Amino acid sequence: MKYSIFSLAKAALSGHQGWTRAWRDPAPKSHYDVIIIGGGGHGLATAYFLANEYGIRNVAVLEKGWIGSGNAGRNTTIIRSNYGLPGNTGFYELSMKLWERMEQDLNYNAMVSQRGIINLYHSDAQRDAFARRGNTMRINGIDAELLDAVQIRKELPFLNYDSPRFPIMGGLMQRRGGTARHDAVVWGYARAADQRGVDIIQNCEVTGFVRDQNGKVTGVETSRGKISAGKVGMAVAGNTSRVAAMAGMKLPIESHVLQAFVTEAIKPLIPGVVTFGAGHFYISQSDKGGLVFGGDLDGYNSYAQRGNMPVVEDVCEGGMAVMPMIGRVRMLRQWGGIMDMSMDGTPIIDKTPIDGLYLNAGWCYGGFKATPASGLVFAHLLARDEPHPEAARFRLDRFRRGAMIDEKGQGAQPNLH
Repeated sequence: MKYSIFSLAKAALSGHQGWTRAWRDPAPKSHYDVIIIGGGGHGLATAYFLANEYGIRNVAVLEKGWIGSGNAGRNTTIIRSNYGLPGNTGFYELSMKLWERMEQDLNYNAMVSQRGIINLYHSDAQRDAFARRGNTMRINGIDAELLDAVQIRKELPFLNYDSPRFPIMGGLMQRRGGTARHDAVVWGYARAADQRGVDIIQNCEVTGFVRDQNGKVTGVETSRGKISAGKVGMAVAGNTSRVAAMAGMKLPIESHVLQAFVTEAIKPLIPGVVTFGAGHFYISQSDKGGLVFGGDLDGYNSYAQRGNMPVVEDVCEGGMAVMPMIGRVRMLRQWGGIMDMSMDGTPIIDKTPIDGLYLNAGWCYGGFKATPASGLVFAHLLARDEPHPEAARFRLDRFRRGAMIDEKGQGAQPNLH
């Protein structure tokens, strides 16, 4: 069923009794051309682009729980393309352009809201760094504005401009940045992929890989039986190391917890996304009125989807420093996502050394905003067996070659052997 104002009006006349399921719940077949492990945004986007752009429709997405139950439903929903290094700049701008047409492409309301993002700066050195990044963005055709203190005060009058410790001197703004509804992104890609023949198989945990006498991956063992495939792609975010270990691989990735928080609903206050440059704190306001914010990693390796109090305190301190009034708002809940942190803060999208097995991982903080571009370039890799031009630098062997894209180095031992 195509969604439109007309289908909504027609359904209203019948008491909304005629809506069909958004996607099927099929039993797994014995063989697929491509299997995608992971039913989050990246896995579902990959399946959609395989079917829509490359005509490969005999595809299965395997999810151990329900789709979107991992990081896709555990993030702060920010979208942006304000990156400054070659490789990342073009990739995230591709993603932004796909965000801008996503709802029309998928015929689904993903609640994409380009309300703008402002990265505050608090020193001359930070201003110069932001100016360099902004100039790089503009050279590459990406919108960027360097705002001074007067302009920031006009955009965000509620910030703490009297702090001698963290003076707000200005900010780098990308007006095309903003937020999107994370659940709706998952549902939109699932519905669109299903309409193109993709099987979305939930409650189907991968427990191992099937390999032939030459070591090639020819399928997967799952909690619902063995399924063979021509190619297998991994898009499992913080569980990448676990799944790769089933194939005997040790990757240059570590899993860390990243917490996020939401407060009670208040009247409209924050017009876009704001990040605090003197600490790690970022905040926006949801359509329901809650303040959604987050900060830094918990700082230890974990596969738990929850964090600890020291980081809660640190994040709240950052919020209080930049906007003290936040202390009057009650926090409703917090959650944790498992971040697959690469050595250089940049993803890995590549064929693995094991024939038939492909990798999409290492997203660090950038996973949600990359969702549409990640799906497109991973589908390209699976369909053509060659990197997409915008992902050509995201190779697995870049650490051995010394070709890192050090946007923000974030741990993980090399594991180069």
